[in-house]
Amino acid sequence: MPEQVTFVTAQGLKRIEQQLHQLRTVDRPRVILQLKEALEQASAQASPLENPDYAAAKNEQAFIEGRIQQLESIVKTAVVIEETTAEVVGLGTKVTVTEGEYGTPEHYHVVGSVEADPLHGYISNASPLGRALMGHKAGDTVIVNAPDGDIEFHIVSVE
Repeated sequence: MPEQVTFVTAQGLKRIEQQLHQLRTVDRPRVILQLKEALEQASAQASPLENPDYAAAKNEQAFIEGRIQQLESIVKTAVVIEETTAEVVGLGTKVTVTEGEYGTPEHYHVVGSVEADPLHGYISNASPLGRALMGHKAGDTVIVNAPDGDIEFHIVSVE
């Protein structure tokens, strides 16, 4: 079976690596210390399981370890998307669209799903809008199937 790839921009990979470093060097040691302190407090109690500080620290530790594994997997399978100027929409391109032909222009950067953040202008190539735009050029109109019905988008420019 082919290995999964995760498409990210160079900037996105840097953010992921910074988050991974933060989790490994700051958050993990902090929660280990919290666990140790909670166990010391629990020694006076019947069981560490009855200590709410211990339970909270264990939950946080599980979250941190899970997130570390997730980010390590992303880094391991990362394929950096080169920002490019192109005539057709693809991974790494920036695109300006309007809803209908005369709507307000919306600017997006097409990225992999790991980096998607539509509120900040990053849409996934796997999102309904991203899928519809892929392979099209300025002047084209695409249809996005939305829960409330089809929406027509006009591609103003592709960078």
